[in-house]
Amino acid sequence: MMNTFPLFFKLEDRKVLIVGGGEVALRKADLLSRAGACITVLAPDISHELQALLSDSKHQLIYENYNKAYMSGARVIIAATDDETLNHQTHADATALNIPVNVVDTPHLCDFIFPAIVDRNPIVIGISSNGKAPVLARLLRARLETLIPQGYGKLAKLAGEFRTEVKAKIPTLTGRRQFWERAFEGQVSQLMFAGNETEATAHLKADLERTAAAISKKSDDASAVKETDTIAATLSDESEKNLPAVGEVYIVGAGPGDPELLTFKALRLMQQADVVFYDALVSPQVLDLCRRDADKVFVGKKRSNHTVAQLGINELLVNHAKLGRRVVRLKGGDPFIFGRGGEEIESLRAHGVPYQVVPGITAANAAASYAGIPLTHRDHSQSVRFVTGFLKAGAPNSNFKSFLNTDETVVFYMGLHSLSRLTEGLIDAGRSSETPIAIVSNASMPNQQVLTGTLATIVAKQEQAQLPTPALLIMGDVVSLHHDLAWYNLQNKQHQNSETSAKNWLREGSRGEAVKPSIDQQAHALSMVANLATQQEEDLEQLIVD
Repeated sequence: MMNTFPLFFKLEDRKVLIVGGGEVALRKADLLSRAGACITVLAPDISHELQALLSDSKHQLIYENYNKAYMSGARVIIAATDDETLNHQTHADATALNIPVNVVDTPHLCDFIFPAIVDRNPIVIGISSNGKAPVLARLLRARLETLIPQGYGKLAKLAGEFRTEVKAKIPTLTGRRQFWERAFEGQVSQLMFAGNETEATAHLKADLERTAAAISKKSDDASAVKETDTIAATLSDESEKNLPAVGEVYIVGAGPGDPELLTFKALRLMQQADVVFYDALVSPQVLDLCRRDADKVFVGKKRSNHTVAQLGINELLVNHAKLGRRVVRLKGGDPFIFGRGGEEIESLRAHGVPYQVVPGITAANAAASYAGIPLTHRDHSQSVRFVTGFLKAGAPNSNFKSFLNTDETVVFYMGLHSLSRLTEGLIDAGRSSETPIAIVSNASMPNQQVLTGTLATIVAKQEQAQLPTPALLIMGDVVSLHHDLAWYNLQNKQHQNSETSAKNWLREGSRGEAVKPSIDQQAHALSMVANLATQQEEDLEQLIVD
């Protein structure tokens, strides 16, 4: 049995009385103002923040002690003071006037409860624990926030604009339901989520006209016996005929490996994918969050082993999109930071395939943050440079003299296998052999390892430690801060044994075989929640080390 019944109050331009002028009153006023309420605050002292929030002339601030006379005309009343006697008096007076009252943090004196709110105006979701566990309600709201895109609000507004016209042109309830299902689950919603509101509106209008024409044609057929069945069949046929000739490709940054570092948008598109093409640097925990029944195809590339050449990947994306499929290209890190995302969208654009790009947390940011090595610091580094170890054609570029600035942090991607030549080249070019450098392996993952040293010592240390790929190098004075600022996995020693090191999630082999560690509880929980819902590199200096 429900302890309370959920209702939604219309408060626009209606009076709401808040008794109290402090922080609690501020929180309630902030929520109520978003609903368009005319707020009256009654308190001898009203905070500056509350004054600023309610500066509009529609609101009223009364600097007086409590007086029940101010309850007149109120739609609801909030008691938000730390005076228990006053709160009880407010409740009694409101009850006598039959005005719903909420006494903050006192459930037994509340006629209604403020829920945790997911706001996708005009869609509003309220979550309540009936005052038993408000923190849990807020956590559930946070989970729903990850699953419900902001575009749903715009989609609902679009439906509102067409509602009357749809009702006029599609006379049956079944027909209208099928029409809106196509809109909300198909191309209209995808266009709206991508920010193409004009195109979404045009697509909805065109579908409505086609549907109305089909209904009119069937109405003229005297042999139609069951209108609803005939219309349903017709709409189904029309739906098949009007499927988009071309699907869409989502170039998605999967981040460094920790599934909790995915963006909301990345998670949503991963859940919608018909097929997923993923790289070697995509962790199993992240891949597990993709739609369960989607085809998952490994197209990973390692330093000396490209399972599928880049031109082949480009062709796969184009071909599957032209079959009308929703294609996710899942890349470790960020697609535009040494991820060849630019090359892929050039190919998609050339073939007229729609696409979206979703940025991810690049490995440099993740490795530095999780290792406690700030990439910039006023006392140590005023700039940062991202450098890759390989160019498109694999041609070497040993311009080590461009890395002699001691006020700069340099992050080397794909440099672990060339560590010896890299350190020797930098020292020979004039960089101090005492320059701090770190290797960060499996950044952000439970088996992350960090090895620090100098240009003179790091090679010998790595020969002993044997940190595995994926790994990157961070060079600069900021590395000296690691000892004091490290926070992640402090229980793990810097040098782990070879058995632990072998537990590396980077895919091995040409066929994409993977070491499959067990998914941690947080990743599994996130996967369960997800399944409930359904720049170019030209400005980045590059260094090639054979």
